[in-house]
Amino acid sequence: MNIDEFISQLESLASDAEQQLASVTDSDALEAARVEFMGARNGRLKDIQKTLGQLAKEDKPQGGKKLNEAKQRITSAIENATAALETSSASSGPQVDPTLPGIRPHLGRVHPITQTIEHLKEIMGKLGFAVVEGPEVEDTWHNFVALNIPEDHPARDPLDNFYLTVAGQQVDPSAHNARLLRSQTSTVQIRVMENTQPPVRIISLGRVYRPDEADATHFPMFHQMEGLWIDEAVNMAQLKSVLRMFATNYLGSNVKIRFRPSFFPFTEPSVEADFLWNDTWVEFGGAGMVDPKVLAAVGYDPEKVSGFAFGLGVERLCMRRHEVSDIRDLYRNDARFLHQF
Repeated sequence: MNIDEFISQLESLASDAEQQLASVTDSDALEAARVEFMGARNGRLKDIQKTLGQLAKEDKPQGGKKLNEAKQRITSAIENATAALETSSASSGPQVDPTLPGIRPHLGRVHPITQTIEHLKEIMGKLGFAVVEGPEVEDTWHNFVALNIPEDHPARDPLDNFYLTVAGQQVDPSAHNARLLRSQTSTVQIRVMENTQPPVRIISLGRVYRPDEADATHFPMFHQMEGLWIDEAVNMAQLKSVLRMFATNYLGSNVKIRFRPSFFPFTEPSVEADFLWNDTWVEFGGAGMVDPKVLAAVGYDPEKVSGFAFGLGVERLCMRRHEVSDIRDLYRNDARFLHQF
C-alpha cells in the first residue's frame, strides 16, 4: 500500500464517522457508532492502523500524522454528538412556566427571648456596658462562696439547685469545687473580676437553672441579665440612674419604677426594682452596691474601689413588652404562638 491510498482511506473513514455521528438520535446509536469507528478490537480506525506497517519507511511519519488527525476528527465528532444528545434530552423534559404563581417559602422567626436579649444588649451597650459570657456549669466557689453566700443559706440547699455528680461521686455542696448548673448569672461577674482590674463595666446574659415548679411566672430554666460597674467612687445614685434609663428605653418613657429596700448576701445596701404593669407593681430584678467581702474575694481593695451590680429577669421583661401572661407559652414551641413575634 502506498501513502496516497492510506491517506485516502483515512479521509473516507473520518468523513463517514462525522456524517454518521451527526445524525444519531439516541445514546444507543451513539454507542454503536463509537464502537464501529473507534472500537479497540474491530473498529475501522484500528483496521487501517494495522496497515501502517505496510508503508515505505520514508512514508511512515506522514502516515502516522494523518492517522492521528483522523482519530482526532472522529473523537471530536463523538464529543459533539454526546453534547447534542444531552442538550436535546434536557430541552425535552418538563418546562418551567414562568406565569405560574410561586410557592412562598416558610420563613422562621427569631424567638422572642432571643429578640429581647439582643435588644437588652443594644440598650446597655449605649450605656457603656460591654457584653461578656460565662459557663452554665459552675462550681460552688463562683456560684456561692465568692458571692458571700454562706453554707447555711437557703440558696445553697441541694433541693433548690441542680447539683451534678462527677464520675458517680457523692455530691458535697459544701466543697468549693462541687459542680452545679448555675443558679444566677452573678457567677460571671466573679470570673470577670478575677481576671480584670478596675474599671469594670459589663453585662452578662444567659440561662440559669433552679428546680422551680413550672407555673405562669416560674420555670426551671430562665434567663437573666447581670450588670456590674466597678470603679472609684461608684454610688447608689448611679445605680438608680442606670436602671431608670434602662427601663425607660426598654419599657417606654411612661413606665413607673420604684426601689424597695431588700437583702442579698453579695450586695449592701440592696434594693428590689419594680415596674408598674396593668396597675400592678411587678418585680423585675434585684440590685445593690457590691459587698466589700465580694470585692476582697476577687482581690480588689474595698478601700479604693466600689461598685454596683444588678440582675434582671429577661422573661419578665419580654412578657411585659409583648403582653404575655404565662411564661410557659415562651417554651411550648407552639409555632402559632411564636409566629406573632
